[in-house]
Amino acid sequence: MTTKTPDTASASCDVLRYTAFSTDPAGGNPAGIVLDAAGLDDAVMLGIAAEVGYSESAFLTPGPHSPAAGAARPFDVRYFSPRAEVSFCGHATVAAAVALAERGHGPGDFVFSTQAGTVPVTVTDVDGTLRATLTSVEPHVEEVTAADLTEALAALDWPAADLDPALPPRLAYAGARHLILAAATRERLADLSYDFERLAALMRRLDLTTVQLVWRESDLTFHARDPFPVGGVVEDPATGAAAAAFGAYARELGLIPQESELTLYQGADMGRPGVLTVNLREGDARVRVSGAAVRIEG
Repeated sequence: MTTKTPDTASASCDVLRYTAFSTDPAGGNPAGIVLDAAGLDDAVMLGIAAEVGYSESAFLTPGPHSPAAGAARPFDVRYFSPRAEVSFCGHATVAAAVALAERGHGPGDFVFSTQAGTVPVTVTDVDGTLRATLTSVEPHVEEVTAADLTEALAALDWPAADLDPALPPRLAYAGARHLILAAATRERLADLSYDFERLAALMRRLDLTTVQLVWRESDLTFHARDPFPVGGVVEDPATGAAAAAFGAYARELGLIPQESELTLYQGADMGRPGVLTVNLREGDARVRVSGAAVRIEG
């Protein structure tokens, strides 16, 4: 399905709508996708993202393709929320790669050149379902100051006693910056009602894309929620960039083995359940995030 955007955004631009990290169009995280954005300027792309209204839209410009058999197909990619450009977006990457595979390229390897760096993406067909795996840029994890943590908790209206002491707060990056806060209970995670403008102000100051709130169900299984007020969205339903950052965080803090596969459930509290798979390999700092994506009809 394609949606022709109004003339106010672009006179001749087809916008695809896919959802990532779900096989159900009603689940996961929707993304707008423009497969050939050549000639679109920043204002037009921002206007399209605002009209689509999803947390992010991806704009691809095809690069020169090597004639070598099996060579990865290159694309320059930019991501826009309804309010601003974002350096990297995981769910829109997964959705865009699956859209490419469905629309003439087939499963295989792609290389996305993003503002955050080069992101390889592989699409595979698993029993008739297309799944994409992105490989993050080099991640890093930082301490968060006591003052910034206090402000974040105040904006969220979370008492400090509701945090899980086994998963300490950190700032983590794997293409975009996220503040990671762990809830001690599933009930705490489910009860999300925050001061939109106050949290947005803190996030702009810290250059955060989302605040990733997590709860640990078991050794390798987590539930997540991602407030995204800086993008003009209350909550992101399934956040691939934050999942990559969380994988780096969990490994660096020794919360999981160096080689692990994590499962993150996200979106259930919003009525859009999704599943993100995070793979970490010993000796390789980069984090892999996988999920399905499907076209949204209508």
